[in-house]
Amino acid sequence: MDIAITKMSSKGQIVLPFEMRKELAEGEKILIIKAKDQWILKKASDIDEIFDEDLIFAKRTEDAYRRYQKGEFIETNDKDFLKELKKW
Repeated sequence: MDIAITKMSSKGQIVLPFEMRKELAEGEKILIIKAKDQWILKKASDIDEIFDEDLIFAKRTEDAYRRYQKGEFIETNDKDFLKELKKW
């Protein structure tokens, strides 16, 4: 296991120490996962293709829940919902 200390710039950029970025190519995407006080960085290329879809779904679900909490959803009964669904 390697350990290093770095800092964030005024632009929110974080420099990965040279020794730790040898396996990364310029422009390579990095996945960042935050769980409470833990931050995990992972090469996006190491993730399954379906994981990208999972992330999009999770983001959309989180956005929908926030809109729900703000009261932006419309309540309807099941019959009216199914009528609207058939229009799609």
